[in-house]
Amino acid sequence: MTDTGTLRRPPARHAVRATPAAAVIASVVLVELSSGITQGFLSPLLKGLTETLRVTAADLNWISIANLLSSVAFTPVLSRMGDLYGHRRVLRWNLAIVLLGSVLVGLSRSFGVLLTGQILQGAFAGFFPLLVGVLRNRATGSPDGAGEGGESRRGISFMVAALVGGLALGLVASGFVARTVDSPTAALWVPTAAVGLALAATWRLLPESAHRPGGRIDWAGGILLCLGLVAIMLGLGMGGLPGWEWDSARTLGCLVGGALVTALWVLVELRTDEPMIDVRMFRHRNVVTVSLVTLTFTFCMLGLQVANPVFMGTGPAEHGYGLGLDPFAIALAMLPNLLALALAALAAPAVAAALSDRLTLVAGSLLMAVGYLVSLTWHTSMLPFLLGTAVAGVGTGFLQHSTRTLAVESVPHDRTSVGSGINELLINVGGSLGAAAVLTVFAARTPAGAVLPELGAYTTSWTICVAVSLAGAAIALLYRTPKNVEGTK
Repeated sequence: MTDTGTLRRPPARHAVRATPAAAVIASVVLVELSSGITQGFLSPLLKGLTETLRVTAADLNWISIANLLSSVAFTPVLSRMGDLYGHRRVLRWNLAIVLLGSVLVGLSRSFGVLLTGQILQGAFAGFFPLLVGVLRNRATGSPDGAGEGGESRRGISFMVAALVGGLALGLVASGFVARTVDSPTAALWVPTAAVGLALAATWRLLPESAHRPGGRIDWAGGILLCLGLVAIMLGLGMGGLPGWEWDSARTLGCLVGGALVTALWVLVELRTDEPMIDVRMFRHRNVVTVSLVTLTFTFCMLGLQVANPVFMGTGPAEHGYGLGLDPFAIALAMLPNLLALALAALAAPAVAAALSDRLTLVAGSLLMAVGYLVSLTWHTSMLPFLLGTAVAGVGTGFLQHSTRTLAVESVPHDRTSVGSGINELLINVGGSLGAAAVLTVFAARTPAGAVLPELGAYTTSWTICVAVSLAGAAIALLYRTPKNVEGTK
């Protein structure tokens, strides 16, 4: 089939030059560090933004929703473009988009500009699948992908650890800037420095993909998928708010309309020779199982990324709950969760080899449920609360590695980025659902005229996450380890 896309795809060829393995790994780590910094830098600043930008804590959940929904739009397109036009080439443009968004965030003095910057920053979701494409092509050195399993799994575990390291670095950097610089918005420039450095350092270092299949981009499928998911997320996020009652025309229109558009997308993809996402893959039991587990764990992990930092920054003397931490202390308090996540991601390949992929998925979901239950039960004391976040972090680390690995191994070699991109897409969908649920809970439990919600908003959110994590463990029991790792291709 001839390519009718707007980009002219260069002929398939091997990398222009040999790139030392150390340079490739350093580049991959640097990009994932910048991704983590971009995702983590806002958390210590959220409580202060309620005053600086004159918004409520419930409104802050729109930062997560806008960021995640834009990721839903960017991920499938960037992933497919990487497989078609070269992973390094597309990654450069990807970094440039995120850098532009970071500059807007740094310049923002209003909530609208901040949201616009966050929408462009949502393109960071393309980093992971594009880097997986670079590593998988380099690991095999051939189109068929033979012999890649162990190296690919180790590479993904290092990428997850680098991502989490970036989250920690972003937390500490923005918290430190907020504490030491008088300007209330100075810390908003942290991701600009990180992404700019990653773009400059990796521009020439990363090798280009050695193998590129023919084909084209399924723009119709991509647009329909984005419209359907955004409409559903908008209805869920706004549902229950004034003017957006659950039985109102606006809310029902978004939910029903989004569902119909998503159904139309499925029909279009089934009739397309080269779909953006091959929905036929979801006929396989393991693909569905891994996808549902991804939705459950990201619902909790990303759904609470606003709630927990705001809780930590709320003063008990003034509001009757919270830990009363300043931005830098919030950053330090979030480190146990991230450290546990990184260590668990690094240990996940060995755990899966010893126990099986199925039991690793189950264990990860159960550990998340236990962690949220500990935080729910002992949220009045700092140490037990942080212990709960660390336990949840271990479970998240297992699931971060396992779901991403199994997603890559379930697709043919020439669709590496698409396979990883599907998982990234599901991560963002799950996170959007979680953020929308927390937004609804916060809006319902925030008194009229108040900025912060009642304690019940947090306890309800943690309780929901316990239930969703347990559901994830039950779903994970359905996974069946194939006789050979590549068996689902």
